[in-house]
Amino acid sequence: MLKPNKLANNNFLSSLDISTDEFLHILELAKNFKNKKIDICPNNKVLGLIFDKSSTRTRVSFQVAMSRLGGTTIDLNPSTSQIRRGEPIKDTARVLSRYCDVIAIRTFDQSVLQEYAKWSTKPVINALTDLEHPCQALADFLTIHEEFLDFKDVVLTFIGDGNNVVNSLILCGALLGVEVRIACPKGYEPNSLVLKKAYEIYKNKNLLKITNDPITAVRGANVLYTDVWSSMGEENQKEEKDKDFIGFTIDNSLVSNADKDAIILHCLPAYRDKEITDEVIDSRNSRIFDQAENRMHVQQALLSCLLS
Repeated sequence: MLKPNKLANNNFLSSLDISTDEFLHILELAKNFKNKKIDICPNNKVLGLIFDKSSTRTRVSFQVAMSRLGGTTIDLNPSTSQIRRGEPIKDTARVLSRYCDVIAIRTFDQSVLQEYAKWSTKPVINALTDLEHPCQALADFLTIHEEFLDFKDVVLTFIGDGNNVVNSLILCGALLGVEVRIACPKGYEPNSLVLKKAYEIYKNKNLLKITNDPITAVRGANVLYTDVWSSMGEENQKEEKDKDFIGFTIDNSLVSNADKDAIILHCLPAYRDKEITDEVIDSRNSRIFDQAENRMHVQQALLSCLLS
């Protein structure tokens, strides 16, 4: 029976905290959990959730994943704990390490996450920061693998803002050797340091392409992916970004330029008929809700590796 392997890194703060082999192992574990071919219960383990940002899928998927592993979850809401009052992270992290077996943190700055990891003696998971969303990327590539069975010759095109989701897709694409194309308006390109890291990892530098032309990016692609144009914390930029992103909506016209069997992904929540049309979300090509379900399975696999 397949068993979880202990990860070389004690934390999962970035997509680059795992190797290619570890990435593939997590996906294989996730598929086994999903198909009920594996039953691993590190009983009595406790997951602490610290969420500075609102959440639906991330919160629920982590709670259900931990429950299915036979553990429990504590929701450490900053507004009802000493965190919001200003207790130093180094104090909070050291105390929680004595109560919890693993901590998932959803916050703004990557530096906050790194500070928790510095002082925690238990594994820390990035449940989303402004820089990366690595757990989402695990689910994305599981969904792609389920569809195409491997990553050979897969072309993943993301249309929209060069945000945290994009950064993790790029880094995972580099680890797996997947061709990743990003189409965004000028001024909304992905993080330059993330691009630098990815180009250093890619054996074939031509597999990562950044463009301002959605049609060129979509042509012949197997996977079309988008996200909201204005992320949490960018509400004051919403009106400006809505204007800048005109022409970057995934609609039937844009989809027609992709491979005929291309699948559609969106990490949700979606603003229907803005970054993606209603009919595309609910089309036969959409794998958006499979993708959402897969958050639970990959996180169950990730937790089992970190707790093994």
